[in-house]
Amino acid sequence: MSQRGFPSPGGLFAPLSPLLERIAFAPDLAALAVLSSTHRVQTRSGRRVSFLPPATDGLDYETRIWTRGEVATRPDNWHDFFNALVWLTFPHAKAVLNARHVEALAADATPGRSGRGHDRDAMTHFDECGVIVVASDPSLLALLRGFQWQELFWERRLDLGRSLRCFVFGHATYEQLLQPFRGLTAKGVLYEATEDWFRRPLAAQLTDLDQRLSSELAAGDHRDPRAFHPLPLLGLPGVTPDSENPAYYADRWQFRPGRSRRGV
Repeated sequence: MSQRGFPSPGGLFAPLSPLLERIAFAPDLAALAVLSSTHRVQTRSGRRVSFLPPATDGLDYETRIWTRGEVATRPDNWHDFFNALVWLTFPHAKAVLNARHVEALAADATPGRSGRGHDRDAMTHFDECGVIVVASDPSLLALLRGFQWQELFWERRLDLGRSLRCFVFGHATYEQLLQPFRGLTAKGVLYEATEDWFRRPLAAQLTDLDQRLSSELAAGDHRDPRAFHPLPLLGLPGVTPDSENPAYYADRWQFRPGRSRRGV
């Protein structure tokens, strides 16, 4: 636990730390109101975002955000609490996800179509379980893409600390990190960056990632849920004490060797 009371397994809560350092670590709507008062977050429809208890007016979740700026947030609920914090941390990317959901909802309502398509599945995957992986050493990303977990997490352990950083985006993943479990896996978007990028302040890194991800989402990228790269989070140094033993990475159920076709 940090001095402010929030956990930090392997530093994976770092993207939220500027916010969590300002409030008590508890899923409190009043605390979210304080934070949002200093962050002018807007939807793509121009509505200022607020975090309010769920309404019972029949309006669906995404449409309410689009038309009113109201993000349904259950009191005393960690899942919704982390969702709000991600809105405040990655405001542009979250706004684009909302806009794409609303667009997809309209398309799904077209006569002759049934069920929701891959686009909404992909957005939900990333919104719930996404992670942005940034590395200044392309060979580390190559190992991740190749499911070379032993080499990535153990043999290149020191390089990971210097040249790779993970920024959790998914609010469900943040909730799961309160009690990490075997097999906890995030869905990764991978970026290369310069060594100078890693020396930037955290706030500048988050702004850059938010702009980059939101631009890609607005351009229609990341529409295939199978295209995200699985990242077993408990393999990262510091997330669990078990990873201090190289034999830990012999667990092929958790550290799977790969897939025969492109998919999650």
